[in-house]
Amino acid sequence: MSNLKYYNSPHGTRIAYHKTEGSKPGVMFLGGFMSDMDGGKALALEAHCKKVGRAFIRFDYQGHGKSSGDFENGTIGLWTMDALAVLDHLTEGPQLLVGSSMGGWTALLCAKARPGRVKCLVGIAAAPDFTTRMWNEELSEAQRQTILREGLVKVPTEYGPEPYILTQALFDDGYQNRVLNAPLHLDIPIRLIQGMSDKDVPWQTALNITRALTSSDVDIILVPDGDHRLSEPQDLARLTRVVDELVSLVG
Repeated sequence: MSNLKYYNSPHGTRIAYHKTEGSKPGVMFLGGFMSDMDGGKALALEAHCKKVGRAFIRFDYQGHGKSSGDFENGTIGLWTMDALAVLDHLTEGPQLLVGSSMGGWTALLCAKARPGRVKCLVGIAAAPDFTTRMWNEELSEAQRQTILREGLVKVPTEYGPEPYILTQALFDDGYQNRVLNAPLHLDIPIRLIQGMSDKDVPWQTALNITRALTSSDVDIILVPDGDHRLSEPQDLARLTRVVDELVSLVG
């Protein structure tokens, strides 16, 4: 029987979520760009937390999965507002945030905004500031001009049949929400799991995050043959092991 629920956030998003009650610190999963809460990593963490009796929550940002809204109207700031609404209203006590890809960016923003609640963080192919890299290094000049002229461009992706819809608002807001352009003041244990065969997030991104962080407890876990998804059985086992290790530090 599904425990799918909805929360009407103060800022207007009807957020779909699954919540498991259990011990603290709880684990909160933040998904990636055009992803949803039913991916392999979220489900593996949920199963593990149920097995060990730990609180867990996964959710969809607006315009993703079962939550309200259209994807093309979303921005990093709005998706972070969704995550903060989940953190503030649907979880209790200390939390461990697990952010995948873009979720690594929103997790870092949440940790900055709620230092009393977020006790540790795991990034899986964390992609803070990816919109800046995408604009400067990945989009063609023709695509940039299309965005400036029409407000958006559609880019094919290997992760599904629907193209990425990249808007001017996404890039403008992403620039305002950068976290690697100055010291990132977080004093919590942080673990960054990064595949070295990741075609979407250069593995050096993990080094850039570490350089920006002020925390003295940061470890990078490089996976030589790991891709962007990091969803193979050995990847999921590694993820649950890292989460357990962090829980033991702050629990």
